Amino acid sequence: MDWGVWIMFVLTDGALIVTPGPAVLFIVSQGLRRGSAGALWSAMGILTANTLYFAASGTGVGALLAASGRLFTVTQWAGAAYLLYLGAVALFRPPVPASRVTAGAAGPSGRRSSFLKGLLVQISNPKALLFFVAILPQFIDKARPIGMQILILGVTSIVIEFVVLTAYGAAAARSARILMQPRFATATSRVSGALLVGAALGLLRLGG
Repeated sequence: MDWGVWIMFVLTDGALIVTPGPAVLFIVSQGLRRGSAGALWSAMGILTANTLYFAASGTGVGALLAASGRLFTVTQWAGAAYLLYLGAVALFRPPVPASRVTAGAAGPSGRRSSFLKGLLVQISNPKALLFFVAILPQFIDKARPIGMQILILGVTSIVIEFVVLTAYGAAAARSARILMQPRFATATSRVSGALLVGAALGLLRLGG
């Protein structure tokens, strides 16, 4: 895999993960309600869902790339447009307060409960679904073994998300009041939005 493509993937994936969305807000809610341990097990559920997505993408992405060069180009532009949309939303809309997240508010406590809830949150996360359908294929070189590329990108993504989610969970458990302040959430959203717009422009350059 080309190092330039891998670095662009790291930047894009990192920006998407850092951007507050269903998974991040759920982890924050678990950190607030169940502490660092609850957030950690929820993160493991989310990462398990991502692992399943990557495993399923091995054959799907290969078929997509082999089917049509035109389809591959359309996918590239669709992914860049999606990134631009996410960036615009993060830049111009008020961030959703973490207090609105209620996915983990009810039900029995414990490791299994936190893990399963994290798994279900990510499986039903439209942001995750769009990533694997519209964005991941852009980083795959159809002239090289696709399985190995999926493995490299999958491991990279899981490591990044593990670090980010556990950091959010630990911060929520230790500094709940700071994380709930609108000013903090707004700054995070604006920076993430700028990163997403930059990533989209970079992908369009790669596609050109």
